[in-house]
Parts: sequence; C-alpha cells; structure tokens
Amino acid sequence: MNRRYSEDQIRGYLAEAASGVPVRELCARYGFSDASFYGWRSRYGQPGNGEARDGRKLRDLQEENARLKSMLADALLKLELMRNRTGRRGGNSKDR
Repeated sequence: MNRRYSEDQIRGYLAEAASGVPVRELCARYGFSDASFYGWRSRYGQPGNGEARDGRKLRDLQEENARLKSMLADALLKLELMRNRTGRRGGNSKDR
C-alpha cells in the first residue's frame, strides 16, 4: 500500500527510533519499510540535532528556486511573444 506520512508523523517515528525502539519493530508497528525509514532519516536528520532544521530550510529554498525559475521562464516566453508580434528579432540586424 502506497501511503503518505506527514512530516510530523515521520519526525515522531525518528524520535522513537532515537529513544531506543528497534527499527524493525517500528516498521512492523506502523506499516512502512526499513528503506523508507532510512530514507526519512537521511532526509530529515536525527532528532535533536540541527540537521532537521537545515533540511527544512534547504527544501524551502529549493521550492522557492523552482517557483522563481518558473516565473523567469514565463516572463521570457511573454517577451518572446511580444517580440514576435512587433516583428523585432533578438538576433543580429543582418537577419532583418
């Protein structure tokens, strides 16, 4: 079954593992694979250290970067459309 877990749930599972609960037991209890657990641990970091905060900041910056790239692509497309409507080309004057 492909189930999504919230970030809070994942952090709870990581905290339980950090308190000493075996990973296999957590996997059996909550129904996720050990590969998922170790993937989450690498993504969110160990509870109690600053890696989790850094991971969230990195993810936020990546989302903002993707949004800004999309905005730039839209602006460049609009500019190209406007140039084509007016007959202006962005290249050399030899192309006219």
